Amino acid sequence: MTKSDQEEFHIHLVSDSTGETLNAVAKAALAQFEARVVEHVYALVRNTRQLDRVLREIEDRPGLVMYTMVDPDLRDALVAGCQARRVQSIAVMEPVLSALARFLGRERAGRPGRQHALDAEYFHRIDALNFAMGHDDGQVVDHLEAADVVLIGVSRTSKTPTCIYLANRGIKAANIPLVPGAPVPEILKTLKNPLVVGLLVSPDRLVQIRRNRLIGLTATTETVYADPDAIREEIREARRLFEQQNWPVIDVTRRSIEETAAAVINLLSERQSNRLPQNSG
Repeated sequence: MTKSDQEEFHIHLVSDSTGETLNAVAKAALAQFEARVVEHVYALVRNTRQLDRVLREIEDRPGLVMYTMVDPDLRDALVAGCQARRVQSIAVMEPVLSALARFLGRERAGRPGRQHALDAEYFHRIDALNFAMGHDDGQVVDHLEAADVVLIGVSRTSKTPTCIYLANRGIKAANIPLVPGAPVPEILKTLKNPLVVGLLVSPDRLVQIRRNRLIGLTATTETVYADPDAIREEIREARRLFEQQNWPVIDVTRRSIEETAAAVINLLSERQSNRLPQNSG
């Protein structure tokens, strides 16, 4: 290992709101680099006392400062403090906000955390989250018509976390497990409103996931649940069902939860623009 490989870098993320946007941008950017990075997160920084504490920590551990601050006085004080300490600072949202202000011909509101306001959209997300929790793993199938999307797949294809992620985007998502030897609920074949999406995964990957699951439960891995031949048959049956019903399919083998959810959102968008057919029923 070289000296540069051992070097540790500090990045300071300063926000006058929850910091979710800033953290997401930083993580997306850092994913492109292989380096030892320590992130220091400061959320809800809304007065000079809090800012002074942040500047002291930046001075103790110098590094790149990324910030989202809407209060001009605090923002200027942070920039000046960084300059005095000879550390670089970046206003993450500034290029986007400036471009939007010019495009819309409007002044920015200048209120931190405005995207987290308790408005109709917020309560819509909460409603979607409650729906996902109440319709997880095949619960309450009689109410599936109220869903925006229904995910169906064999065990351990990330159905539940994908539904939760979609709910945070305001999408009502339910999921149905495919259980060997058990018929799928007939209502799935007659749904009109929700988009039914099949989730597939490679047999080898599924064997690995299920064996790790059993180890975590301190159970033996020598069961049909993790048997390669049984899993290959499960995948074949699932694929056959999806083809029979003409349901769109997403292979989740190499996808993260976020990527699977993004693929589902794309399918919903295609359907809304009439590029994807309605469920065949």
